[in-house]
Amino acid sequence: MSYKHLSLEERHYLELEQKAGTSINKIAKKLCRHVSTLSRELKRNTGKRGYRNRQANELAQKRLKEKPKSIKLTVEVKIYIDEHLTKDWSPEQIVGRLKDDMSISLHHETVYQYILKDKKSGGELYKLLRHQGKPYRKRYGNQHSRNGIPNRIDIDQRPEAANKRERVGDWELDTIIGKAHKGAIVTMDDRKSKVRLALPVSQKKASLVRGY
Repeated sequence: MSYKHLSLEERHYLELEQKAGTSINKIAKKLCRHVSTLSRELKRNTGKRGYRNRQANELAQKRLKEKPKSIKLTVEVKIYIDEHLTKDWSPEQIVGRLKDDMSISLHHETVYQYILKDKKSGGELYKLLRHQGKPYRKRYGNQHSRNGIPNRIDIDQRPEAANKRERVGDWELDTIIGKAHKGAIVTMDDRKSKVRLALPVSQKKASLVRGY
């Protein structure tokens, strides 16, 4: 039987009865809880000024949020993730197999965050991702759209002057798809001057734009 945390109302009742001197056995019976559950609650969530329901609730919620990160993403799990990334597995595939192999439930976003943290510290795990850390999207259009943009330069190779917006002439392109995918607009923004150009795209060409 899984442990069910106390609600704020139950903690409020526990605080009042504790101050009134009611025995823990009677409180447990009134709340239909096991005595050990209340004993654990008092032991883990009592502060310097005694047991207070709101403080206890905040402590319990904080502990609950921190628990998955500190327990599930162990060294052993990280090694498992690293090994399967080298085998060209996606984070979604890894967490699915992780549950079968090690009985550990992990969200794929946790794997992406782990890879991002590794990249920021100088690691190269991100290079093993099929889509460089971007979520998978259903692709449309012809073979050209499935292969991506020809001769594309990765954003990591952008000149430092463009990153710092030091000069005019470095443009950023974006695409705005119309309602119900009818037509599209390609926008061009100069990073320094903030000048924007907008070019309409016909409905026929918009179907190709959606493939990127």
